[in-house]
Amino acid sequence: MKQYLARRLLLAVPSLLAVTILIFLALRAVPGDPAVLLAGDFATPETVASIRAQWGLDQPLPVQYGVFLRNLVRGDLGRSIVSDLEVREEIAQRFRVTLVLAVAAMAVALTIGLSAGLLGAMRAYTLWDYGSMVVAMLGVSTPIFWSGMLLILLFAVVLGWLPSGGAEGWQAFILPAVSLGFFAAGIIARQTRSAMLDVLRQDYVRTAHAKGVPNPRVAVVHALRNALIPVVTIVGLEFGRMLGGAILTETVFSLPGLGSFLLTAIAKRDYPVVQGIVLWLAVVFVLINMLVDVAYAALDPRIRHA
Repeated sequence: MKQYLARRLLLAVPSLLAVTILIFLALRAVPGDPAVLLAGDFATPETVASIRAQWGLDQPLPVQYGVFLRNLVRGDLGRSIVSDLEVREEIAQRFRVTLVLAVAAMAVALTIGLSAGLLGAMRAYTLWDYGSMVVAMLGVSTPIFWSGMLLILLFAVVLGWLPSGGAEGWQAFILPAVSLGFFAAGIIARQTRSAMLDVLRQDYVRTAHAKGVPNPRVAVVHALRNALIPVVTIVGLEFGRMLGGAILTETVFSLPGLGSFLLTAIAKRDYPVVQGIVLWLAVVFVLINMLVDVAYAALDPRIRHA
């Protein structure tokens, strides 16, 4: 396993290098000059030229990329063109908010999704099954921004139980976690039900039933572990998406997370910030994929990574 992880890390280096090239070129291809945006509408050409020289924007693109890559090797993501703060520190500060939101949302998604999927598989083609799948369909088909506004209207405006936005205290994360997690719960529920139905048809499950093992024990102890293998893939993808910055959720609930920060940086053409965030998200996805592979081996000892 150690050799496999080391090999995966080495193979991730070219992928991350390709990410830096693509995001670097894509940003420069977008219309708009960050120096003009920073200087203002009434700035003189001399002022704009001075800002461009200050941030190295007047250099050829290969030179700019070489400087970015050289600093990256040293762990330096540069400074924000807008705030003149270290990009690394700004990402770390906002990623903490996104991480708390993602963990809370995933807890909601797993609680609802696994329960609905397990119930649907154990009571297949009954009202319980249809009801759990209706919940799953509602989760998948409900836009996050719409469910978020409904939650704010009900629990913040009408009832006044929870704050409508911000990141002050753990209560502020309840509504955005429910809104974001409910969407992922629908996907997890459908995958769990499908995987459980396949496993429940296996011979060892029939043997357990023939021995008189209670149905709940058969489903939870014997079948669920094997059924979780495809579910883990979905959980990894959804968790990566959440960590990638739930832009809609963070915008609706005014959370100072990574997604809203990225959106603002793109609008202001803050090249170092956008490059740093995208690269950081690429690293996060690589690490999550590795954790998913490790989870495969933990769930099924037959799996070996050659």
